[in-house]
Amino acid sequence: MVNILAIETSSELCTVALLVGEVITEREAEAGHAHSELVLPMVALLMKTRQLEFPDLDGIAFGAGPGSFTGLRIACGVAQGLAFGAGLRVAGIGTLEALAEAAWQIDGAAGHVVACIDARMGEVYHAAYRREGEGWRECSAPGLYAPETIPVLDGDAWVGAGSGFAAHGAQLRARQPLSAELPLLRPRARMVAVLAAPRFAEGRAVEPGAALPLYLRDKVALTTRERRA
Repeated sequence: MVNILAIETSSELCTVALLVGEVITEREAEAGHAHSELVLPMVALLMKTRQLEFPDLDGIAFGAGPGSFTGLRIACGVAQGLAFGAGLRVAGIGTLEALAEAAWQIDGAAGHVVACIDARMGEVYHAAYRREGEGWRECSAPGLYAPETIPVLDGDAWVGAGSGFAAHGAQLRARQPLSAELPLLRPRARMVAVLAAPRFAEGRAVEPGAALPLYLRDKVALTTRERRA
């Protein structure tokens, strides 16, 4: 049993969660671009609600990406800062794997998940996972693709999860047969906490300074023309 604080700010949704033993408590807010203003007060309120201090934790997890460049930096920076101050280790959890876990929590039959996040600029962040035991095996590593070029996976039992299917569903379906879609799913801190728990329990978390976001894209800002498109 481990106690973990998790932070997820890779999308416009800002979520924080506490996993204490087997009980998860989560807070969330539609942040837009205000993650930096919301996340620390949300953490403080959550810790107060659960009557916990940072020395009570085994570590801090964060949504490492891919996703919003600014959001990823905020989650990583906050996790590092809190962990440095409390002498804790850190675990960065991929947002696409968190989507797979979210799909599994909604539908226990979703053991094959194509996770896809709208990356803007006509592209998607894509990965695929197969459920094995209590965790996931990566079948296609996280990558940045045009929707019509995503990797094709064997079989048609795949569940599509994430905003990529809301933005580019027709193109993605034409490329990859699916059994179901969950286009409204977004990464959340509770899934980050669940996926991080084995890392802390098995001693696989890292020192704060070694934690890094997963950006996947070199270009992180839109031009004025691209924003209007």
